[in-house]
Amino acid sequence: MTWTPTADDDRRFLSLAIEQARKSWDEGGVPIGAVLVHDGEVLAAGHNQRVQKDSAIFHGETDTIEKAGRLRASVYRESVLYTTLSPCIMCSGTALLYEIPRIVVGENRTFEMAESLLRERGVTVDVLDDPECIALMERMIAERPEIWSEDIGVEAAELGGQAKSQQR
Repeated sequence: MTWTPTADDDRRFLSLAIEQARKSWDEGGVPIGAVLVHDGEVLAAGHNQRVQKDSAIFHGETDTIEKAGRLRASVYRESVLYTTLSPCIMCSGTALLYEIPRIVVGENRTFEMAESLLRERGVTVDVLDDPECIALMERMIAERPEIWSEDIGVEAAELGGQAKSQQR
């Protein structure tokens, strides 16, 4: 990567992902947002739109990469993906496919299942443990547990306890 983001850059771009998460929440969806950044410039921003688009695959990260459109491999290989929640297997697989070298995660207390896979494949995963990201997901689970359970692929009755152990 030619661009080396600073801690301030990470906070600034994560705040854009949080804006996207809030947008999804306001639309009745799952509050997860993401941005893809190359050389300090935002290529795309997106948010979970499974509810809004009646989609099985529009998580925050996949929506963002879809919005980035067709890019040269070298662009992906020099980009950073910022996401408010630790990515699931599907979103991690997409990042791996395009060889995105670094993912900055807002929080992984609520959900985490693929960080070790990403790291095993050479991806740098930095978790910021952001209080706002945590609060968004706590509110989601408290107010819309049925949508959350659908998003992570479990029945609502299976949620009891820590959502982090669930599969998405």
